[in-house]
Amino acid sequence: MISPLPSNTPIILYDGVCNLCIESVQFVIQRDARKRFRFASLQSPFADNYVGKAHEGQDRLESMILIVDHQVYRQSTAALLTAKRLDGLWPILAVLLVIPLPIRDMVYQWVAKHRYRALGKKEECWRPTQELADRFLDWPNRGHSHTPNIVEGSNQDMR
Repeated sequence: MISPLPSNTPIILYDGVCNLCIESVQFVIQRDARKRFRFASLQSPFADNYVGKAHEGQDRLESMILIVDHQVYRQSTAALLTAKRLDGLWPILAVLLVIPLPIRDMVYQWVAKHRYRALGKKEECWRPTQELADRFLDWPNRGHSHTPNIVEGSNQDMR
């Protein structure tokens, strides 16, 4: 039996076949010495159950998602709030949150639209090493069910 995650555990949902997204996850892992972040691919049953299927198909894969304290953040807000929680000087990037959301998201959407062409994609979802498996909520050998188990509130809070 696994223990539930505290509600303030930041969870990043990412496109598991996107090379840029995979590199971003690895970037976060390297700058998260306290191992606070957890991860799951947007293609996983975990993401289906947690976020729901409101954003089906390619549209759903156009944004990383950050979930913290039962709040769902997407696109540039998710990226900047992730940076705010990293070690080193990366939290300084949170100052960019003062830029109006439509402008920030326009830049994010441009990168998202061109990421496969620029950096390519994998044929199937990237799998973490065994050493990292405990940080991935969709990793089959980790012992987690595909239903999220978050303390405080229900899964319905996230939809």
